[in-house]
Amino acid sequence: MGGAIIGGIINARIAAPSDILVSDANPSALAKISAEYGVNTTNDNKETAEKSDILFLCVKPQFVYFVINEIKDSVSENTVIVSIVAGQSIEALTDAFGRDIKLVRVMPNTPALVGEGMSAVSPNKNISSSESAVIEQIFNSFGKCEIVPENLMDAVTAVNGSSPAYVFMMIEAMADAAVMGGMPRSQAYTFAAQAVMGSAKMVLETGKHPGELKDMVCSPAGTTIDAVAVLESEGFRYAMIKAMAACMEKSKELGKK
Repeated sequence: MGGAIIGGIINARIAAPSDILVSDANPSALAKISAEYGVNTTNDNKETAEKSDILFLCVKPQFVYFVINEIKDSVSENTVIVSIVAGQSIEALTDAFGRDIKLVRVMPNTPALVGEGMSAVSPNKNISSSESAVIEQIFNSFGKCEIVPENLMDAVTAVNGSSPAYVFMMIEAMADAAVMGGMPRSQAYTFAAQAVMGSAKMVLETGKHPGELKDMVCSPAGTTIDAVAVLESEGFRYAMIKAMAACMEKSKELGKK
């Protein structure tokens, strides 16, 4: 995800590679990212914190508080800190720094890796409108983003952060069915994935309700309505809602730890 952010910043010319400093404890990871993007690298988190106007925390939840403890005295009061750490609230992160900070909590998703990410952005009260605009510009550079209140982050996790997994499962199942019908597997994945991508684009670009778009495909006594009837009888929509509810509940549990 850090690489997707760097690529978006560079491609949108928000900053030059020479203005970006990346720190990582893994030398091979640093070498790879330097070769790919031409950015500066270091294994010193404190150095990165000291030099950053915008500091991105792109670490696993189990490591974030160790990193914060390491850098908290090196971060300027004017530095905007952007956390993409799952399940960690603005309050918890602020407490870890031990002082008032400029903090933006963001929940992106993995399609950011192909320039089609969706990110939820929650700035704290110390972020100015101009600073928020820069953060939005960055996350729009590899997809789309929207400002959301932090209390919606558990819902965001279910509908955005985790949802690519549900879609991948659906694409895999669609392709399996096409293979049953005689289609070569590689071709089946292409047809299924393109159908999902095109359908999502129709929702975003037409402004029509998904139910209306579904009805447009369901001709009277046709093939699609028979398929839809089977999905309904098998609890397709209920299963999706129940799965997302479980995802939201787990997100809430992680936030309490």
